[in-house]
Amino acid sequence: MNLDKVIFGFFIVLALTLNLAFVIGPIDNPDNHNVWILFATIVVNLIATILKFGDRSQIGALLLATGLVADLQLVVCASIWTIAVYGTQSGLSATALASIVSIASGALAANFVSVTLVVADTLASRR
Repeated sequence: MNLDKVIFGFFIVLALTLNLAFVIGPIDNPDNHNVWILFATIVVNLIATILKFGDRSQIGALLLATGLVADLQLVVCASIWTIAVYGTQSGLSATALASIVSIASGALAANFVSVTLVVADTLASRR
């Protein structure tokens, strides 16, 4: 068993599951969308993206692209959250939270594609 592939797979799947944990729940209820889960999701996604560098194959390029898309969307989520909490008088409104969760759902889709690509590549390499 290759430890590098285990660590890579761990971070790819952890990024997906943390993103799912943040997104699940009513879209405008702040009790279901914790800022610390969003922070953990961003950190794990950045680590997963760093691990994707260096692979020169076509699948590696697609994995890097999905990671960059997820990172960008999650950073936008954190920016909207920060502006809503510290840059407005009203604080985190239901509208702002709905925007954050919607964008995080896009990152979830990118993470799902990434995990699907890894599984497909693993199954294809077995043959």
